[in-house]
Amino acid sequence: MSSNIESKVISLIEEIINNLGYELYDVNYVKEGKEYYLRIFIDKKSGIDLDDCEKVSNSINDILDEADYIKEQYFLEVSSPGIERVLRKEKHFKSQIGNKIMVKLFNPIDKQKEIEGILKEYNDNNIIIESEEKQIIIEKNNISVAKTVFDW
Repeated sequence: MSSNIESKVISLIEEIINNLGYELYDVNYVKEGKEYYLRIFIDKKSGIDLDDCEKVSNSINDILDEADYIKEQYFLEVSSPGIERVLRKEKHFKSQIGNKIMVKLFNPIDKQKEIEGILKEYNDNNIIIESEEKQIIIEKNNISVAKTVFDW
């Protein structure tokens, strides 16, 4: 259900966000406890600040209400994807080829449920990570969470 709402929201607001000078990084519709959240992640080269989030929120709020895709009461949150970004879409993974990522798995590979390394390849079925000088093939449907790694 949520991915259907997410795709509808993306097609509704992506052009508006682009016209404001931002990239729509991701949309996430989730239930946490009793509350529903529609999270819109935006980005731009120079970074995102509170004014950017407010500008986007004000520009899409009425449009989302009018479209009425979400029947439950929800909270709209607009934010930056952050330094350590969740990778969910093809464009997210492809932009990180050659960079360090961390992947949490549903089913362990070599007794590991979490693998960190350099993303070497992304295709329709799997990703390849180089970790400790060996290449690990991970099926995409085994990925619980993938995100970029920022070395502090």
